[in-house]
Amino acid sequence: MRAFERSLERLNQEYLDLYLIHWPVKEHFQDTWKAMERLYEEGVIKSIGVSNFHVHHLQKLFTKANVKPVINQIEYHPHLTQQEVKTFCDKEDIQMEAWSPLKRGRLFEDPTITQIAERHGKSPAQVILRWDVQNHVITIPKSVTPSRIRDNADIFDFNLSEDEMDQINRMNQNDRTGMNPNEFD
Repeated sequence: MRAFERSLERLNQEYLDLYLIHWPVKEHFQDTWKAMERLYEEGVIKSIGVSNFHVHHLQKLFTKANVKPVINQIEYHPHLTQQEVKTFCDKEDIQMEAWSPLKRGRLFEDPTITQIAERHGKSPAQVILRWDVQNHVITIPKSVTPSRIRDNADIFDFNLSEDEMDQINRMNQNDRTGMNPNEFD
């Protein structure tokens, strides 16, 4: 509750549109969720969600939750598709959002991505972000470079074919750039 109050003060706002639990810390996330539900019921948070939750974290959350998360923000890119989490979130009507969707630029030289990018006259980043959108995953790439920010937004004038989507989907290696939520303490 103190963290929420500090956030409101720093942002100079009366309410927040969306507030997330950042990690499913074993002994705390259900209590944290209950506090967030109270803030949601008070109207000072319009939507509540989670970050970095695997299926078993969500299932445990559901045992005590009165409000279902609207979003699960997870590491998601062609080398970490987290299909089990995606399938579960789709079934439960929880929107997925990708963090590190470009795998910190480590996919820009991948031959599958570069060939698809050349075919469409797009950058590798644009192909990956389009793949996210076509998989119905919200994607917010991080950049401070104005030209990259513009390029990252320029992904709505082309579509990846079913074959191209399949090629990218098959790139999964379960390779994380961040911590595994099961190991976060």
